[in-house]
Amino acid sequence: MAYTSVNHMGYVVLGVAAAAATTDAGTRALALDGATLQMVSHGIVTGALFLLVGMLQDRAHTREIAPSGLLRPMPALGWSFILAAFASLGLPGLAHFPAEFQIFLGTFRVWPWAAAVVVLGIVVTAGLYLRAIGAAFLGEAPERWRALPDPTAREAGALVPLLAPSRSPSGSPPACCWG
Repeated sequence: MAYTSVNHMGYVVLGVAAAAATTDAGTRALALDGATLQMVSHGIVTGALFLLVGMLQDRAHTREIAPSGLLRPMPALGWSFILAAFASLGLPGLAHFPAEFQIFLGTFRVWPWAAAVVVLGIVVTAGLYLRAIGAAFLGEAPERWRALPDPTAREAGALVPLLAPSRSPSGSPPACCWG
């Protein structure tokens, strides 16, 4: 998650730099709007991810990513992490997509080569999150983690406000499993 924070703030800097480098008011507004939206959505999505990792650490007493199969014993926590990770990736319909799209479009208008290079960051981020999801949530859970509890109602009350804005207004509702 630390890498993705650096990545997302790099997008913000890119949007601001593209806005500063252009004389076109439309391109400037597009890049700056994207940078601003990226900062807001990053705070919400990353807050949800850190809360979920904290819940995992509290239950499993480790932050180590190892083959653990936690989706079965903790489906709400697992699906919440997957939703937040996909939002952090910038998948269409989720929080970072409109921000990153505006930043990339504004940058493309100013520096087409830079926009093409920066899109590689999405590929690296996708690889990191898919690896983390696969290692932490998929597969068979070891015996010691099969009884780990899902988030409590109090924890869900703290998490749901962070997950609800993880989707963009045109996106589908969060895939939470709160019972």
